[in-house]
Amino acid sequence: MDPAAAPAPAVPDSPLADTVLARLTELYAPAADPVRAEGAAAYMKHIAPFLGIPTPQRRALSKAVLAGTGRPDERDCTAIALRCWRLPEREYHYFAVDHLRRYVSCCSSGFLPVLHHLVSTIPWWDTVDTLAAHVAGPLVAADPALGRAMDRWIDDDDLWVARTALLHQLRYKEATDADRLFRHCLRRADHPDFFIRKAIGWALREYAKTDPTAVRDFVEGARDRLSPLSVREALKNLSPA
Repeated sequence: MDPAAAPAPAVPDSPLADTVLARLTELYAPAADPVRAEGAAAYMKHIAPFLGIPTPQRRALSKAVLAGTGRPDERDCTAIALRCWRLPEREYHYFAVDHLRRYVSCCSSGFLPVLHHLVSTIPWWDTVDTLAAHVAGPLVAADPALGRAMDRWIDDDDLWVARTALLHQLRYKEATDADRLFRHCLRRADHPDFFIRKAIGWALREYAKTDPTAVRDFVEGARDRLSPLSVREALKNLSPA
């Protein structure tokens, strides 16, 4: 799916989001450091401008932003995320990602279109990987029927949507659907992009901590289809058979 062709989800009304966004911009903007911002933008390949707030300071400011605001519902999470994504500086996107990671249990399967928008809009590994493992993953775990959505996402033309599908089980350990993981890896095994090939290896390497034999057997059986990068990453922590 071409993200430019898909309309952005509507931003719902949310008094909590009004409060959070007002506090967020009030506290973040004065903490900007133009020198740090330039370096951060360069490191992230200029995917977005930065304010230049170091991570420990940003997290302290975020804590102040949310002080006394209470627990959000899905409507609040949607409004906060989408409104943060409309702001240009990357630190606002980080705030949204951290907020969703903290409150993903407040969201239902109906949040998936919003998540698709977030991973396909201004996408880079710094937001996508957390959204995959800590938002997509818990959503699918809570509603296994969403696994079928991941089966569609793996075939998406947008590599970041496909990467999300590859990485959504990253923290599942014994609960991993190994058949789905291996099937997804094979579906995109011939993808030419580094970020897909790396994600295949990463997902396999993580599952190898739980079932090293299954991963080793899969990689050996699919070695002629997987890229050398994917194989190297998958077997990185496994001793020779």
